[in-house]
Amino acid sequence: MKDAYHYIDPDHAYTDPETRVLRNRENIRDAHVLLIFESMKVALRLEELLANPIVIKDSTSLLDIHKHLF
Repeated sequence: MKDAYHYIDPDHAYTDPETRVLRNRENIRDAHVLLIFESMKVALRLEELLANPIVIKDSTSLLDIHKHLF
C-alpha cells in the first residue's frame, strides 16, 4: 500500500514520528496491519448491527449508526 493517506501533522500530535501512521489504541505502527485491523473491527460491528439494527428515525439515528461502527 503506497501512501493511501497523507497526514499533514508536522508536530506528530496524531501520527507516529517514525512511521507516520495515525496513533491508535492498539499501538499498531504498520499502515497495512492497521488497515486490516480496522476493517475487521468495523466488519464485526456491522454484524452486530445486522443482529440488532438501529431503526432510522431521523438524522440522529444515522449518527448513532456511525458511532456504533467507528
